[in-house]
Amino acid sequence: MGAINTGKVVTGGLLGGLVMNVIDYVSNNYLLMDDWTAMASARNIDPARAQSVHSIGSLIASDFLMGILLVWTYAAMRPRFGPGPKTALYAWFTLFMAVTVVLGPFVPLGLFSFGIFVRATAAALVSTVAAALVGAWAYKEA
Repeated sequence: MGAINTGKVVTGGLLGGLVMNVIDYVSNNYLLMDDWTAMASARNIDPARAQSVHSIGSLIASDFLMGILLVWTYAAMRPRFGPGPKTALYAWFTLFMAVTVVLGPFVPLGLFSFGIFVRATAAALVSTVAAALVGAWAYKEA
């Protein structure tokens, strides 16, 4: 069992993060825009603040960080489960479920409606699966 190749984790993670950013851009700006607008209005969130460079930058950065975390988790799981898409999906499932379990309680608290939670989770499922598969593809031990 060799050491995790940190350079390849970062490279694969950035590639996965790029994929996630592209998919998230499309899903949030076209498929979910009405949902986000209604939620922001209902919660008195200033649309200019939501569209600010700082807000958008933090969303972009979080996708890149999630990509790196997905590939690091994949690299850590490879010795036990072997290389390939199946292990990438194990890594994806682990992180996806962790984030979903943390965000789920925001629905009964009223921060998210059930509908937007389900639709945004479905969009995140697509972007994170794609990121995990692309990032794992780019990761090599040596």
